[in-house]
Amino acid sequence: MITLGIDAHKRTHTVVAVDDVGRQVGQRTTTATTTEADLDLVRWAGGLGVERVWAVEDCRHLSRRLEADLLAAGERIVRVPPKLMAMCRTSARTYGKSDPIDALAVARAALREPDLPTAQLDGPARELRLLVDHREDLVGERTGYINRLRWHLHELDPTWDPKARSMNAFKHLDAVAARLEGFAGTVARIAADLTRRIRALTVDINALEREIADLVTDQAPTLLAVPGVGPLAAAKILGETADICRFRSKDAYARHNGTAPNPVWSSNRPDHRLSRTGNRQLNAAIHRIAITQLRCHHDAQRYMANRLQRPGATKARAIRALKRRLSDVVYRALLTDAQRTIPLPAAA
Repeated sequence: MITLGIDAHKRTHTVVAVDDVGRQVGQRTTTATTTEADLDLVRWAGGLGVERVWAVEDCRHLSRRLEADLLAAGERIVRVPPKLMAMCRTSARTYGKSDPIDALAVARAALREPDLPTAQLDGPARELRLLVDHREDLVGERTGYINRLRWHLHELDPTWDPKARSMNAFKHLDAVAARLEGFAGTVARIAADLTRRIRALTVDINALEREIADLVTDQAPTLLAVPGVGPLAAAKILGETADICRFRSKDAYARHNGTAPNPVWSSNRPDHRLSRTGNRQLNAAIHRIAITQLRCHHDAQRYMANRLQRPGATKARAIRALKRRLSDVVYRALLTDAQRTIPLPAAA
């Protein structure tokens, strides 16, 4: 078996091939990142061995086209987290950092970790993630405009202090625009321009929310039925999870999203501590679900009360335990939705 480690970049890809024991048997660097160059890599790898697997550092903004070309050519690809690659490079006898050194570390990390996730062609989950990320970028841009507008309003009238988190509503923007008509000067003109930009961004953000809600309703109705899960939270979970079927168990999914606690043994007394690893976007989405359920869901409130009655319990520990349970709920809901979308075999 030949393992081909890839260090992907914007303009070039460096590939290092190793055998079963990690000895380097080949190296190649492309001069372009086009489909033709990727297929040339496949032809080159064919001369090294029929049984082969490609190990790509998990930087999908750089390796997305390469992965698509390799998958279209029938190749098998595994994704190596950058952390594993860095650890393998640090433990090697080579010094420094270069593309061949990184590619060799990727290949050897793939040899050391046999259960790495396999790459697959992007599907609806990526579309949702792109839409969610685009909406978040627009929200951040709008927040910057709102902060600037509030300073200009304060300069025009120090007593003018619009209600916090109100500048994303059209009625408040209309009120600001109407009041600005009574002011003259450059500051008022800039404030009026910012108000128009905020309005335009709000229109785009609301349209994206409706589009995301329609997609999530079609793709994940079971996930949406979980108390505390709204369309935006469900879209974030779907986009960051990518494909729930790539996780072998609910525990592996909890490890991925950072809700699985780390065991600690001290004085022969088993305990657990907070895990700061995993996908933090997923972790934040599950945290928001937990906080929402604690406000309005009786089962979560009852579970929280029972956890707080345990010796040495704290509110933070109880919330972490609730998040771990919610990770299993989300996992089962995603599995149900995934099985619903799998096409049934045609009848004979």
